[in-house]
Amino acid sequence: MPAGITYEPIATTTLGSAASTVTFSSISGSYTDLVIVAQLTTAAPTNMRIRFNGDTAANYSNTTISGNGSTATSVRETGNTAALLDWNAYPTSTTIATLIINIMNYANTTTFKTFINRANNAGGGTEANIGLWRSTSAINEVQIRTSSGGNIAVGSTFTLYGIAAA
Repeated sequence: MPAGITYEPIATTTLGSAASTVTFSSISGSYTDLVIVAQLTTAAPTNMRIRFNGDTAANYSNTTISGNGSTATSVRETGNTAALLDWNAYPTSTTIATLIINIMNYANTTTFKTFINRANNAGGGTEANIGLWRSTSAINEVQIRTSSGGNIAVGSTFTLYGIAAA
């Protein structure tokens, strides 16, 4: 980590019961960037998606590249109501998926918001994703959700960090 940059834990959620969404709200605008680290399983294979500030309009797009050791794929989506976080590296009941999401310049009110994330699980593969939320609003809420209505399993953890530059 470069000198002068600090990751400050803002909030951690460990699910005590299965849920289809995890939401971080009332996020302060006092950091330069946000990072979310999640380790999760689901009852059935499902893709994970992200939304900001409760926006359910078709303002999200993403490009994903993934590989599983024998096949490489790419996916491009635009005009969605939530951005994709994983394609082949989705969680299942027998594999833990790890998501690391970097949300850049989240408090800026003059540009669209971008994020980069990495996802992996031992049974599905690994991937990288870039995403765009077409809004100039500062991000004060982040929702991570299942794509197909399934649930994130008990014991899954999500930690939100703020990055503070010195």
